[in-house]
Amino acid sequence: MIDGTFSDIWQAVARAEPDRLAMATPSGHRFTYGRFAREARGLAAHFSACGLRPGDRVGIVLYNRPEFLTTLFACLALGLTPVPMNFRYRSIELAALLMDSKPRALVYAASLRNLVAEATGIARGDIHLVEVTDVWTPRAHATPWAEAIAAGGALPDRAPADGEMWIYTGGTTGQPKAVRWRVVDMFRSKLFSIYDMNGLAQPASLDEAVATALQYDHAQLVNLPLAPFMHGTAMSLAINALAVGGAVLVTSSLRFDADAAVRLALQDRATQIVVAGDAVAMPFADAAERMGVTLPLVRAIVSSGMRFSTATKRRLHRLGDLTIQDIIASSEGGGFAVTVTTGVDDLPGRARLYPDAVVLDENGRPVDDRVGARGMLARSGTIPIGYFRDEEKTAAAFPVIEGVRYVMPGDWVVVEDDRHVEFLGRGSAVINSGGEKVYPDEVEEALLAHPAVRDAVVVGVPDERFGEIVAAAVVLGETDSATGDDLAAWVGGRLAAYKKPRAVVFRTGIARGVTGKIDLARLRAELMDELNERAATSP
Repeated sequence: MIDGTFSDIWQAVARAEPDRLAMATPSGHRFTYGRFAREARGLAAHFSACGLRPGDRVGIVLYNRPEFLTTLFACLALGLTPVPMNFRYRSIELAALLMDSKPRALVYAASLRNLVAEATGIARGDIHLVEVTDVWTPRAHATPWAEAIAAGGALPDRAPADGEMWIYTGGTTGQPKAVRWRVVDMFRSKLFSIYDMNGLAQPASLDEAVATALQYDHAQLVNLPLAPFMHGTAMSLAINALAVGGAVLVTSSLRFDADAAVRLALQDRATQIVVAGDAVAMPFADAAERMGVTLPLVRAIVSSGMRFSTATKRRLHRLGDLTIQDIIASSEGGGFAVTVTTGVDDLPGRARLYPDAVVLDENGRPVDDRVGARGMLARSGTIPIGYFRDEEKTAAAFPVIEGVRYVMPGDWVVVEDDRHVEFLGRGSAVINSGGEKVYPDEVEEALLAHPAVRDAVVVGVPDERFGEIVAAAVVLGETDSATGDDLAAWVGGRLAAYKKPRAVVFRTGIARGVTGKIDLARLRAELMDELNERAATSP
């Protein structure tokens, strides 16, 4: 079993090839691996001088900037626990995370100063503040980033074996929970995605991992994350790229600018683009088509954990000779299965289990070799410690079955041949209508196949007769038209009758968070209000 982790490889690459490109920004700033390591050493020395010790938490409230990855580097090497936090939260929401995780330090962007000031005021913790300058007014009682990294210093030769990284999840279905990963386990769990999915042999030791990174032409993997780093997929793919000596293009913008993203991909020769399903991929495709450009150097577009429709994938495939990797994943377990398409002719594609993933039925028995069986995705081995301070939810998501500890986030699938599966949806979103289970994803996919439908989200709403009925929020194209009956008939022609939406609410848009996720509880409440109003005013 490999005995190192990300920061060990980054240090080794920095020592051997300090001039190799690690990061670049649209404004032309270039960060070599030498600079990357030097700034991480300075920040680590600053944290140590402030009294931080291994195991202490460091909150990160940054959009995609080089300082985000540098903070990760410093924390992982020292054994501090980095805790990325949602920069789009309101102050009360951010304060809740601060009170839960109790960070000793917080690295944040100056443009988010008011948010941080209000949140830290509510949380009332003794938090050392490091402010990254993206506006020019210095804040009192915070250490400027340039000062924090200026002292220099050294990093331990090897990262502590028990170092952790926390990723908050669960914000669409309840209170966010911190998933605790041992960093060494996170690295081991990603060996397939780091190496196999990039056409490389998995290393058996840290020395082999370093040798692979040094031998790999960094220009072969130039990663452009268009989802925020606080989204596990974008952060994972960025640190994976750096683990093989690649480069990361950092957008350095508080808001997603699709036109700028296309220009950056072309300007800095991106070979891998990370999106958050349709929420990012659709405007990116819009921009490329509007600009009349293709993506000749892009070899892969990657997404995970988000709705990624066939229609959007078709548009992306037409932009270049590229592969699309649509991963079924979670913060709790990483990747479980991936749908790979290499062109329009491969669509819609079929999801195939990762080598270490299994399907367990309701009794905990493996059924991934039984075609037609229904069960939940699971993994064992290198998985997280669990949720921070939530033993009940940890026990539910990380069950021990016949002496084996699994992670099971709740994704239901039907087993197909040759380790392929059909994804049905996350268990918490399943609609129980008259005793029949309806999985929103398949209804959404059917709606999106309608030529007039631009976007759609399906939820269950209460019903006296059926317990729940299928309801859909639908966005039509600007010049398109369709009625609720039209769409119900369309879905009924493709799926069982009980899966047809019994209520359709038309909207001009569907709000998604910065990670691409939808607040399903809020959307369900809004649909219920509108349907109740309809019922009250109907004859």
